[in-house]
Amino acid sequence: MITTIGEIVRGDAAVFPPYLYEAYRSTLRRAPRLPLVEVPLTASELTRPRLDLSHVTAEDADLTRNAGTGGEALGQRIIVTGRVMDEGGTPVPGALLEVWQANAAGRYIHKRDDWPGPLDPNFLGIGRCLTTDAGEYRFLTVRPGAYPWGNHENAWRPAHIHFSVLAPSWSQRLVTQMYFPDDPLLELDPILNAVPDAARSRLVAAYAHDVTQPHWALGWRWDIVLAGPGATAFEAREQSAA
Repeated sequence: MITTIGEIVRGDAAVFPPYLYEAYRSTLRRAPRLPLVEVPLTASELTRPRLDLSHVTAEDADLTRNAGTGGEALGQRIIVTGRVMDEGGTPVPGALLEVWQANAAGRYIHKRDDWPGPLDPNFLGIGRCLTTDAGEYRFLTVRPGAYPWGNHENAWRPAHIHFSVLAPSWSQRLVTQMYFPDDPLLELDPILNAVPDAARSRLVAAYAHDVTQPHWALGWRWDIVLAGPGATAFEAREQSAA
């Protein structure tokens, strides 16, 4: 851990957002005020819980149809794919990826999400998959919409997809967000802008025409690096489903 005057940051200060970022107001109430205590890693951090991976099916990665209603989610279909790698660029096979997101109208299925964006009965907004032997993942979903949140006056979150990565050890645990490069709200978003400049672009996907399927779905590629100077930044913890 690196401690700087007046603030405490996660890991490498060039990669990870500080715990306290004034523009992201909820961090003012929850950021630690004293230096953190570094705890040596033991077997419980160097391994992960045993998972029954047989419960993860191919259908889980199709967010357009996994609601079980027989219908298809509304919105622009997108394919999101990429690789999960360690700090040396080696693929990480067998990692469990879970995603959650708002629907095409920017609405979550959540009791605390009560803004008047329409719900989609055919969209749960959750999915999961396992990385292949080459460390690759793939989701079919719809592009999420922007939505308002209470951080500041006229505050809107840009389109984003939440990612949780559970690799073979707890030391490779990652929860973060993926954004889209053509979104005008990116420069206004304090959660994204809490991430240092050098690492911010790593949270933004790239359009991939080779992934795009004709007459079906646009393709986006986004790689995830679990550690090291090229790491994908942890998200600053959010309130509710922000």
